[in-house]
Amino acid sequence: MRTLKCSFRLAGLPAALMMGFGPAFAEDPDVAGLTKPDSSISVGIGNWSGDRHQQGIYDGMRDSGAYGLFDADINKRDDSTGTWLKLRATDLGLDGAREIRGDYIRQGDFGGFIEYNRSTRDNPYTFNTGLQGIGSSNLTVGTGLGSFAKREVELGTTRELTRLGGFKSLAPGLELKLDFKNEEKTGTRQSGWGSAALFSVEPIDSTTRQLEAVLQYTDAKLQLSGGYYGSWYDNHENLVLERLNGVTGGTSASFNSVTPMSQPLSNQAHQAFVDGGYAFTPTTRGTFKLAYTRATQDENLPSYGLTGANAPFVNAPSSLNGRIDTTLVQLGLSSRPMPKLSITGSLRYYDVNDKTPVRGFVGNNTTGVATVYNTPHSYTTTSGKLEATYRLPLNFSLTGGLEYSDQDRSSPNLGTVYVPYRTNVSETTYKVQMKRSLADNLNGSLAFLHSERDGSSYQAANGTNPWSNQINPMHIADRSRDKWRMAFDWEPVESMSLQFRVDSARDKYPQDGRPYGLRDGSSEVYAVDGSYAFSEDWVLSAWYSYDVTEARDVSYRASGTGAANAVKDTRLKDVGDSFGLNLRGKLNPKVEVGAGFDWFRNTSSYPQELILSGSGANYVTGTTGPVADVKNKLLRLKLDGKYIVDKSSEVRFDLIHERWKSNDWTWNFANGSPFAYYSGNITCTGCSPSANVNVQDGTTVTADQTQNNTFVGVRYIYRFQ
Repeated sequence: MRTLKCSFRLAGLPAALMMGFGPAFAEDPDVAGLTKPDSSISVGIGNWSGDRHQQGIYDGMRDSGAYGLFDADINKRDDSTGTWLKLRATDLGLDGAREIRGDYIRQGDFGGFIEYNRSTRDNPYTFNTGLQGIGSSNLTVGTGLGSFAKREVELGTTRELTRLGGFKSLAPGLELKLDFKNEEKTGTRQSGWGSAALFSVEPIDSTTRQLEAVLQYTDAKLQLSGGYYGSWYDNHENLVLERLNGVTGGTSASFNSVTPMSQPLSNQAHQAFVDGGYAFTPTTRGTFKLAYTRATQDENLPSYGLTGANAPFVNAPSSLNGRIDTTLVQLGLSSRPMPKLSITGSLRYYDVNDKTPVRGFVGNNTTGVATVYNTPHSYTTTSGKLEATYRLPLNFSLTGGLEYSDQDRSSPNLGTVYVPYRTNVSETTYKVQMKRSLADNLNGSLAFLHSERDGSSYQAANGTNPWSNQINPMHIADRSRDKWRMAFDWEPVESMSLQFRVDSARDKYPQDGRPYGLRDGSSEVYAVDGSYAFSEDWVLSAWYSYDVTEARDVSYRASGTGAANAVKDTRLKDVGDSFGLNLRGKLNPKVEVGAGFDWFRNTSSYPQELILSGSGANYVTGTTGPVADVKNKLLRLKLDGKYIVDKSSEVRFDLIHERWKSNDWTWNFANGSPFAYYSGNITCTGCSPSANVNVQDGTTVTADQTQNNTFVGVRYIYRFQ
């Protein structure tokens, strides 16, 4: 981020009011609120009646039980020096999510801040596993030689961010800003062996540092800023070793008694940038942005020193020596050449130059010939946009626009290309929009956009499967898109406002002799929200939205046990409904109340039509037909109340009830039983004591598909200046 969050940098406004009006400013409550805002301290306790594995993923309140509620917002100002001292703390009573920040600001001169944030991400699933070593870089799965008792395991990650920054005014209009961040990420994340269907856990232990220094200048016509941005990522766990208990040796790298899994490697990036704008005339302004970034990854490959079946290819390099240089040039212009005509335009050049050397990482140790190479990928995207708006009679305004993007992509020159590839992709979008002020209280707009995407011919894949060159990759496939956009704002009376919005899009993907991939798609969004004020004390607000996304995908299915080769014609569909209602008001001068109702429903469908070729049945023996729809529902009821004890203190009460339900079968077998990782005999070539190892994993993954929880909280709030 290139903007420091110094909330009271705009305090020059109340300062100017003080100078212009003298002591009278203190009599104006709005001005006084800016110059002497309230401080507050809030202390309380809340309790969740049950576990919230789904809704508590991010808020730090996953488990049932009591939680402390502590917040503070302290604002102090020294009128004689214009110095602000601020302290803000939120959610200090929660272990999973909390934030604290302090600011020291002297208006128009200098300022600084220090900030600490802690956030968690809890995995919503429960794992029943015997895997040993969770949280470390050495993991062991039980075998017939020694199995491990299973226990429930919860996974998740924690981020702790420390941030320092400040600004210094060097001269009128000239300012220096500094911002430094240090983030520590720890925890565990679900993973797999890669060489077998066995459960694994990735240890998370990394540090990310970011530094930004910006020098900016501002006057009546020119705004200019430039500086440096750097980032450093350091992973403290770069290799995980996964073992079978009691098994040694092994000569096969595809499945070995020890399987190494490389983790993301440390890297860094440095950027120099300058951007700004200039007002050529009162109606014409230009903007620009220039940036150059160099990112490198030159850490030694963690598996390079392994021996035996996991030893690297004899001619493999010890480091990737990765390097990517990125150049950005962007120009913009906005003008109003005539009172009724406004024009905006921009040009953008973005070049990603991957200078990583191409080396062989897998090959034949006897001949020294490499067979698998890394694939540096460079691309250059040139884009432009032009839009004009003309105000017509009868309160109409007409907007026309053109947007063009062209991407040149480097082509792989060594190794195997597994999917079709194209070296150029371009897209053109045309836009026309009509707006009209239909009345003093009614405004509407209607827009139509049409885009065409195409590119060079496909580079053939090297795969041996008969369908390997017939795939139409979604992100580079030719596509035609039509999109309609309609919106209305209506205020039938002073106390009521309504907003309507409709978006509708249709996609078509020409086959061009490539039968597999997306054929067509569509999306629609309908939304309405509004508010009504019964009086100065009572306000009702509500909203509803409906969205539906559909796609038709054609793919190939190879034959399985009892099943024939087939073409799968799948018509994916995702439908979402959401509704909300909120009422707020005052029962009397001392009592305020609020009530809310939120309802969400989402349904994902996967209907398929199978076109069989050859002998066999529709489905593999032992399985049933197409998978069932996945339905997720959430109901949330909220009640809150506030009792004002006196002018400096109040008591707040919160009641929340959540009801979440899902039939998600992602972690179920076809018969409905919980998914379990592999247990049974596997062949481990060259392993001791036996090549036929009895693996005892059997880890199950489960989710509580119905979660009903109630929160009750009370807090005392004290306000002061």
